[in-house]
Amino acid sequence: MNALIVIDYTVDFVVGKLPCGQPAIDIEMRIAELADRFAKQGDFVVLAVDLHEEDDPYHPETKLFPPHNIRGTEGRQLYGKLDEWYRSNGQSAYWMDKKRYSAFAGTDLDQKLRERGIEEIHLVGVCTDICVLHTAVDAYNKGFRTIIHEDAVASFNEAGHEWALGHFSGVLGALVERG
Repeated sequence: MNALIVIDYTVDFVVGKLPCGQPAIDIEMRIAELADRFAKQGDFVVLAVDLHEEDDPYHPETKLFPPHNIRGTEGRQLYGKLDEWYRSNGQSAYWMDKKRYSAFAGTDLDQKLRERGIEEIHLVGVCTDICVLHTAVDAYNKGFRTIIHEDAVASFNEAGHEWALGHFSGVLGALVERG
């Protein structure tokens, strides 16, 4: 069994408060296809979704980015075809709130993966050079084989996106699958 971890593919990160814009819109179909494929294969599909409280003075992102993915807002909804897929197949996925860049930080993700005997994880979503990158670093440190689907990650920073793709393979030993 493998795991697909879909990172922060929400309204706010695609077209909302902190948007990746067109690069994120362009991967919409691929992310939904991968979620469907992994679920149908019986693999573990994780929806790792950023969660923030409004005006949280203790969260470091409050000073770094505009408010985004605030609890109870439309911006936290999954975007487009992934949202449609989740509404029809929610029982096939594990929704996991996260409060830091990495999907491993402060969550039960590591435990959920190990309970299932998962050794290989596939990462998709946004932002390539922030939350996908930090999740990949933690996966490396925890010993997981990691595959990044290049045609299913995006960022609002093209230079950061390209740098992260090189870092995944050159420094973390991840496989960057080129569609």
